[in-house]
Amino acid sequence: MRGLLTVLVAAALGAICARTAAVLEDRSLGKHCVLRPLGPGKDDTDQVEAAIAKCGHFGTTVFAPGQYNITRKMTWDLVSSRVDLHGYLNFKPDPEYWLDANNTYRVVFIQNQASWFVLTGHDFVVDAHASGGINGNGQTWWSYYGNRTRQDGDGRPISLTLSNVTRGVVRDFRIEAQPFWCNTVADSRDVVYDGMYCNATNQDPLYAGQNVVPNTDGINTYRSDKVTLLRWDITCGDDCLAIKGNSTNILAKDITCRGGNGIAIGSLGQYADLPDIVDNLVMEDLKLIRLDPRVQPNLVSGVYLKTWTGSVHGSPPTGGGGGGGYVSNVVAKRVSFDPVTVPIHLYQTNGGHSGDNASTLQFSNLTFSDWTGYSLRNTIVDIECSVAVPCPNIRVHNINIAPPNGTTPSYKCVNVASETGLPACNASGTL
Repeated sequence: MRGLLTVLVAAALGAICARTAAVLEDRSLGKHCVLRPLGPGKDDTDQVEAAIAKCGHFGTTVFAPGQYNITRKMTWDLVSSRVDLHGYLNFKPDPEYWLDANNTYRVVFIQNQASWFVLTGHDFVVDAHASGGINGNGQTWWSYYGNRTRQDGDGRPISLTLSNVTRGVVRDFRIEAQPFWCNTVADSRDVVYDGMYCNATNQDPLYAGQNVVPNTDGINTYRSDKVTLLRWDITCGDDCLAIKGNSTNILAKDITCRGGNGIAIGSLGQYADLPDIVDNLVMEDLKLIRLDPRVQPNLVSGVYLKTWTGSVHGSPPTGGGGGGGYVSNVVAKRVSFDPVTVPIHLYQTNGGHSGDNASTLQFSNLTFSDWTGYSLRNTIVDIECSVAVPCPNIRVHNINIAPPNGTTPSYKCVNVASETGLPACNASGTL
């Protein structure tokens, strides 16, 4: 399955690039826009929007190096076109402005999240050449929230949102200091991110040694099919990758995570009337790196999978639960990591309370292969499935995870219907 998915993704990427290149070759002569920054203190939003309006369909837009000051929400509608972004879109550091719901989009349904920059359309390439992208001015946000409460759906903006995209490529894109999620892809298909850099690093000495950059996920995928993530380097204080509901045929390869909570499948089952499905997810060549604790103290999991319980407590975006669905055909292969709290973790009690109904969202056909690293606890595999839908076909192969010195590794399985490679499950032992 993994090999076939990789071949299909490669073929799709080739077809997207070939089709886009052909269109540009035929039509770019009359549709070529070049921008240069207006300079410090000047507002570039009008000239950026004008260029995309002119050349975003069947054309090429080239941004010269420098900072382009963006002062309001912005959508690029791209059709059979190319954008070469050699500079940075510098979103003004004004949390109170952006937190006004009128000043952002709500195109991402899940948890009512806000977006200040949206790409939409089909058959396009946005290439930042590893020298351009977005400046989110996150430090202003992190310090602003230093003594304030954060909640899902509170209006903190996603830095780059792909919404209703078909056959889109984002290449060698850099996002500096994302205030919230770095990326989201929603309601899209045949999308390739080939080279993505996100860096949420606190520079305020007042918060040294604290995780003052929560919710700075590398990406959240939602309601999307055939999404490829290649060559990602993510520094964050939360999920490096978060594969959320109705994400199918996803390939993540060559992913480096620096700090944060690890790589997440979920959370799922938050919406009682909307089943969540994750199917055919392949993740390989993953590296998790622990940072200097004065910069980022967290590195929690390797890969973790989570659902809400079967009971409903409140309503989204902050509450919920009771949703069904399934997760199947997940592969996490060739994973290396610095010491984490729980390397492999599955639980179905997110947001729950004692006496809750069991989740009806089932996990099956999960494979963890070729793992190397260190655990801060002696429980290195903790798989706790719902009693209502036990997990069949959990496969573990070639796991080389060292527990703390002087301890014996243990493996915990609860409501696992069948497994391979965990002979000492629910006891102490080695693989």
